Amino acid sequence: MKNRQLNFSAATYDYLARNRAHQFANNFALRIYRSNSIYSFIPKNACSTMRVSLAMANGCISDPSDFNWIHQNNSTFTADLASLQLADYTFVILRCPYARLASAYLDKIVDRTAEAWHLYETLQRKTEISALSFKAFVKAISTPKVLLSNIHWQPQSDFLVYKSYDDYFCLEQFAQAKTIIENKAGLQIVDARPLTQHGTDRFQLLSDDNFAECLPDDIYTLKKAGKLPSPAALYDDETQAIVSKLYKQDLALYKNLFGKQDMLFS
Repeated sequence: MKNRQLNFSAATYDYLARNRAHQFANNFALRIYRSNSIYSFIPKNACSTMRVSLAMANGCISDPSDFNWIHQNNSTFTADLASLQLADYTFVILRCPYARLASAYLDKIVDRTAEAWHLYETLQRKTEISALSFKAFVKAISTPKVLLSNIHWQPQSDFLVYKSYDDYFCLEQFAQAKTIIENKAGLQIVDARPLTQHGTDRFQLLSDDNFAECLPDDIYTLKKAGKLPSPAALYDDETQAIVSKLYKQDLALYKNLFGKQDMLFS
């Protein structure tokens, strides 16, 4: 049996239930019962696809059309301490940090979802959502309080309950990862993107201009016409520099595991 070392448990000698870093990561460590596996789910990293697949594998829904079940059940399959230690297989899906943040912006801010309004409150209503270009958004989340205010742009490293996983996969190579996950974790992966309408696969991606200062309403207009800025086109030199600093640990982890070939910027 493998020795499963927890990532944040020894960061403080306080009662483990009061260890915020561990409890946060633990909340996103989900059990796959039949294979005794643990999957650490990270928002914006194929998380809807994986949560629908887990819900079906764990017998809670029988058809992908019931995908909305997942939204009120993020913690239903959360592992306890014994399950974390006794897991036969552990894995996590990471994503290029530049692409993940761009995806969060195009999804949550441009569409003005609940996350956008929560950000508006976190910023003490001093910046209107309509004024949040990608550059303004990046600057807005540059303080620790705002960076950690929402799981869709909180650093990926914070979600890692283990010091080491059996497998690390990157979203950029998900087609290859899919077969391995299905075989080792004992589940069938169901693509939830057609159901949730998330993802950029439905759009014509525009890369012939820079959209760093383009306002959300203008991007939304493009979206309604079936177009979107490519993730790289949202960045200029300044935003790239800010994101590189904000997500330094995530970038180092990604490069160490997967190299630079699938990153937006090397």
